Amino acid sequence: MREKDQLISIYSGSEVACIMLKAQLEENGIAAMIRNDFQSGVAAGFVAGFPSFIDLYISESDKTMAEPIVKAFEEVNR
Repeated sequence: MREKDQLISIYSGSEVACIMLKAQLEENGIAAMIRNDFQSGVAAGFVAGFPSFIDLYISESDKTMAEPIVKAFEEVNR
């Protein structure tokens, strides 16, 4: 990810789906970050978010390149 790029959420779903999609994005040269508010809340001693709802973030500048990968992933993993 570039230092000055904003992060945007490109996908939300289960942790397994986010890990799989993250791997596909990274295979195509797109850095991705998983954000799990539920797990972060548990570690901090309070609960936030939902255990089955994880967000996947990428740099805004990678959005155009990532969209077809995400769309193909969603079609296969409905």
